[in-house]
Amino acid sequence: MLELNAQTIAFFLFSVFAIGGAFGVVTNRNLIHGALYLIVSLFGGAGLFVLLSAPFMAVVQVLVYIGAIAILIIFAVMLTRGMTRMSEVLNKQWWMSAIVGLLLFALLTAGVILPVWGENGMNSSQPVSDSVATTEDLGVALVDGNQYVLPFQVASLLLTAAMIGAIVLARDTE
Repeated sequence: MLELNAQTIAFFLFSVFAIGGAFGVVTNRNLIHGALYLIVSLFGGAGLFVLLSAPFMAVVQVLVYIGAIAILIIFAVMLTRGMTRMSEVLNKQWWMSAIVGLLLFALLTAGVILPVWGENGMNSSQPVSDSVATTEDLGVALVDGNQYVLPFQVASLLLTAAMIGAIVLARDTE
């Protein structure tokens, strides 16, 4: 049975932020408004991290995704607004992307719900994990040569290349 307490209310509130913001991103044609909806959606995700007792991930969500990437998207759109005056082209295959999106949603929902509430889910006496990773473990994993240092560096190079590309595009439109 579902208890109605402050944590449940906060969960539903942050879920509405996350899902409503995501819905606003995909349904809005204005790029600036879409980026603002993205910020709302990422804020909802950060709130869900707080509810999961993962404050480090919540801070990373706010600082990196909301503070850096979403603002970078807004600046890129503002710098290249001359390119956004193109004539509107309607995509006649929107229904295919809607079907693929719904199938992906169903697959992800089944992948999340079945392990938790399926045959071996909530009724299982076995713990989900034997150990809980700490922030120190995450930091070591990001800089250890045998773990995630290469993807971490590739992501930083991709973000740098995207910023350089935005600057080049902005200078070419002038």
